[in-house]
Amino acid sequence: MQKTKTYPCVMTIAGSDSSGGAGIQADIKAISATGGYAASTITALTAQNTQGVQAICAVPPSFVAAQMEAVFSDIEVQAVKIGMLFNQEIIEAVSTVLERYTVGSIVLDPVMVSTSGSELLEPDAIDVLKNKLFCLSTLITPNLIEAEKLIEKSITNLSEMETAAAALGNQYKTNVLIKGGHLNTKESTDVLYLYEQSRCYQYASERIETKNTHGTGCTLSSAIASYLAQGYVLPEAIVAAKQYLTQAIQAGSAFKLGQGYGPLAHFYNLEPV
Repeated sequence: MQKTKTYPCVMTIAGSDSSGGAGIQADIKAISATGGYAASTITALTAQNTQGVQAICAVPPSFVAAQMEAVFSDIEVQAVKIGMLFNQEIIEAVSTVLERYTVGSIVLDPVMVSTSGSELLEPDAIDVLKNKLFCLSTLITPNLIEAEKLIEKSITNLSEMETAAAALGNQYKTNVLIKGGHLNTKESTDVLYLYEQSRCYQYASERIETKNTHGTGCTLSSAIASYLAQGYVLPEAIVAAKQYLTQAIQAGSAFKLGQGYGPLAHFYNLEPV
């Protein structure tokens, strides 16, 4: 008799990107490409392309909760990735459902601004995000711009990244990965603060000169969640996810899609027709 297998399931809770490069679409691609099974809860619909976000339509909070309940009540979810939440009502709905279920890992990407500069989180929702979801998260993954908003200070170098990561981690008793892609350095270096160790680690990777960076943050956080769902410990999951992201960016740099910030090649191991 064939032994039954269990999918390493990741639920992504995020907004939809109609151009397919970021948001829920990037999450599903990244989770699938790294060996996970992707379930999803859509928090908002966006009309967007490689040049920017033209319109946003938030999903009613009750329906956001209904999507989560439908999955959690039937499928064993090993990890959750949270992306765009848009407003405080959706944040509260997500936190209420998560508090009722046991999930091995929660990776929170505090999406505030798109690659093109569009606001994806209402300003009055930032404090609600901190107070409702940071404490539930295994890891939060702000980029440099988002980290500056969270600590209300500028960050200009690796030392300041470490200070910011430690400050956020200690305040909310969680692990923090600040992404250094926006830092003007030769390599792209992320800083991880492990709360239980009270220690920072740096993860450097090759900086690839390309305009095709749409969805990099979504992709990294989703890949981390996917590896955590498969049993990796956090530092190992981050290393594996960064390797996957670097290869996806490198492969995607060869393609032209749209007039603005193009997407990554999430399935870089598959030759396009």
